[in-house]
Amino acid sequence: MRAPLDPKLRSLLRLEGLLMALVGATGAWVCAATGWQIAITALAPDLTILAYAWGPRFGARLYNVAHSYALPLLLTALGLLLTPSVLPIAALWLAHIGVDRALGYGLKSEAGFGVTHLGPIGRDR
Repeated sequence: MRAPLDPKLRSLLRLEGLLMALVGATGAWVCAATGWQIAITALAPDLTILAYAWGPRFGARLYNVAHSYALPLLLTALGLLLTPSVLPIAALWLAHIGVDRALGYGLKSEAGFGVTHLGPIGRDR
């Protein structure tokens, strides 16, 4: 069994999420994100929860890919280098992940949806 996350560390990680949410929201504002981009990006990463229909291992992995900072940061690089039109999506995606982390919704464990790197969520608390 894993040792529980230190409350100070959990608070720091949640603060980091809040800051990333603010950075992403500011980036979306600067890039003049449209209402459609906001609506789609607010929901799209969470659709990966449907992957849990194929089991907790596959579900957790797909959810974590969509909720990792790596892909939106790569999309940001792509936008800066080649296709500026993707920058609002990248910024909104970062904001989505940041909000999730600030609220305590972390990356999922294959042990179950309620087990995250920020501690348990839902009924598992």
